Amino acid sequence: MENYESLGTIGEGTYGVVLKCRHKATGQIVAIKKFKESDDDEQVKKTALREIKILKQLKHENIVSLLEVFRMKGKLYLVFEFVEKTILEEIERHPDGLDPLTLKNLMWQLVRAITFCHQHNIIHRDIKPENLLVSRNGVLKLCDFGFARPLASAGARYTEYVSTRWYRAPELLVGDVSYGKAVDVWSIGCMFAEIATGLPLFPGDSDIDQLYHIIRCLGHITSRQQDLFRKNALYVGVKLPHASELEPLEARFPTMDKVSLDFIRQTIVDEPLDRWTCAELLKHPFFENSHEAFEAELQAAIARDLNDTAVRKKRSRKPSRGNALAGAIPVMPASPSSFVEEREEWRGSKRQ
Repeated sequence: MENYESLGTIGEGTYGVVLKCRHKATGQIVAIKKFKESDDDEQVKKTALREIKILKQLKHENIVSLLEVFRMKGKLYLVFEFVEKTILEEIERHPDGLDPLTLKNLMWQLVRAITFCHQHNIIHRDIKPENLLVSRNGVLKLCDFGFARPLASAGARYTEYVSTRWYRAPELLVGDVSYGKAVDVWSIGCMFAEIATGLPLFPGDSDIDQLYHIIRCLGHITSRQQDLFRKNALYVGVKLPHASELEPLEARFPTMDKVSLDFIRQTIVDEPLDRWTCAELLKHPFFENSHEAFEAELQAAIARDLNDTAVRKKRSRKPSRGNALAGAIPVMPASPSSFVEEREEWRGSKRQ
């Protein structure tokens, strides 16, 4: 850390902290994820190394860039580009939801990012407002790949507990360990509804309550999911929730247009195989006649971000006797890693 000046903490949790920092020689603002005792804790080391490997593989304009990795005094440090805000902050600034054009633009960028991950056989597993960064010029960056992992062969088993509860697909809630890319698609649908309305789609207080919210909306979960629920040791003596009155999407969002409702409907299907893929979502009528305009806007926003970064670096650069990092990578977003239950509780208290 001797090359960086800390400007404060922007996130912390189980595995460590995320710091906003300035490179002393270049003035570049970055976000540095500092892992706790990574040399001594095998789980921390495994998580960190997997995140590094995945981020090196995923180079995309809507995915946060990993700039540098270094180790110091037994701790591992990941240096990311920095972005100014998160979708969570945008939602809190607009409690009734973002405007339709901004919603469409952000969802287009998010689906592009997840499509790219899935094309490289990576599932993110923790899509939520805190993990979606937005630059001052509107470039969305998917961050925090601490829960991400490569997909194995068909029938492979994965970690049961992943993703923040509100964005967790029903197969995860019942303990299915043979899930796939569809868990990210479910989260995309939840994000769509929340950005559009300002409120979480399924704000469960517990895993059981989460299932209740889902069943109240969809009317059911699959027979396989029901069977897994009954066999799950965590639910011994607990009955699967029953909703006496259903509240389908059109009742929940009576003023939402049909195309938007259909987009959400195609993502929050109880049967994972019946959910649309990200590639299919990009072709959904919701994005009709928008791709070229959004692509041009994205490239212009990236250029403005790069220019803003260069100006900030020039203003903040400090004289140094050492060699400056000539041509340092331009900065944008960071990975303010969030940590599941604490963040849910905080968000819940903010909404009350």
